Amino acid sequence: MTPQGETGYATIGSPRLQGKRALVTGSGTGIGREIALEFARQGADVVLHYSSSREGAESAVEEINESGGRASCLRAHLGDVDDCVNLVEYAVSFLGGLDILVNNAGITEWGPFDEVTPEQFDGLYNVNIRGQFFCAQCAVKHMGEHGGAIVNMTSVHGLEGQSGHSIYAGTKGAIIAWTRALAIELAPRKIRVNAVAPGWIVVPSHYLRYENYSVEEGGKQIPWGRVGVPLDIAKACVFLASDEADYIVGTVLPVEGGLTSVLPLAD
Repeated sequence: MTPQGETGYATIGSPRLQGKRALVTGSGTGIGREIALEFARQGADVVLHYSSSREGAESAVEEINESGGRASCLRAHLGDVDDCVNLVEYAVSFLGGLDILVNNAGITEWGPFDEVTPEQFDGLYNVNIRGQFFCAQCAVKHMGEHGGAIVNMTSVHGLEGQSGHSIYAGTKGAIIAWTRALAIELAPRKIRVNAVAPGWIVVPSHYLRYENYSVEEGGKQIPWGRVGVPLDIAKACVFLASDEADYIVGTVLPVEGGLTSVLPLAD
């Protein structure tokens, strides 16, 4: 368990998640992988989930285990409720219980609204919403009297509008709404539910998806002067999952360098 002082918070210098047991979905690459690694650095035992990024998940598990931590990984398709249940049950079995769920897994589609197909719509809502919902539903059954923490990954697209993102933004807005509703329902059971809304975060897929992708040019559009990195999001998740965030319930934390505060008009 985390060393405690008289206030009930972790003592200075101690790992913030010492003794915690965490499941991080979508952790084979990018943001999710860094969340899993940072959780392990902060003392948690971790189960990583992946859908297609097996190599990334397995290399993260190897890195954690070689550093003296404890980790494992499992493939699952989170658009399938049975896979959601199997994933959580595997995590509980491997970890010996569950204290933290990070609902990070998600997929992106963009394009003109009038060209969206039912298959694209169903694909995003099944993974981004259905997956989060049923992973959480199964996870809370194992948090018991000790309570726990759930961190849902949303996006600045759930807070601000951008052309071409009608499906994706819809899923991210729904995550914000259900995070707040679930937080109120689970608070009496001492399970804290919050969300993180990343802004422009550099991940490997950006270099494949965008021609002439440049973090330098991207940084010029952000008040803080740089684009984010996965560790920025991982640190926010560590905080919300830790005992230091004990009084934070139903909050959506934007981590975006001031992006959502910009008035998009010429000076």
